[in-house]
Amino acid sequence: MPISALDVLDRKMLQELQQDGRITNQRLSELVGLSPSPCLRRLRQLESEEVITGYVALVDPVAVGLSVTAFVRIRLDRQDDRHLAAFEEAVAGFPEVMECYLMSGEADYQLRVLVPSLAAFEDFLRFKLTRIPAVAEVTTSFALRPVVYRTALPV
Repeated sequence: MPISALDVLDRKMLQELQQDGRITNQRLSELVGLSPSPCLRRLRQLESEEVITGYVALVDPVAVGLSVTAFVRIRLDRQDDRHLAAFEEAVAGFPEVMECYLMSGEADYQLRVLVPSLAAFEDFLRFKLTRIPAVAEVTTSFALRPVVYRTALPV
């Protein structure tokens, strides 16, 4: 669904659902000013058009032992389609990689990696990341603490 096709009610529904993905249809309908049936129809439409792509529980990484956040910039020695695809397939299989972006500028990729310790990061780097063909350079910055962390999009 193109963004222009979202009306005020759709946007209000998305805002509410991003704050509480477990909200009942009854409560959602009250908050957006619709009766329950039309609200549910709109919700199903947003899901079927993949404006809403899923529902998740947000987990505190530190609470589950993942206290080290690393931002890793990767430079490949070859940027042809085969090497890009191989890199992307490899990192998609690493559970430590929370996000991976193809970048413009000095780095080809930027990753957000979560691990329990610096030793675990070293293992990730030595035994996984640097073993991917065409990885030429790896630069890492470690997060000291989050300042802004949002999951809700500004709709």
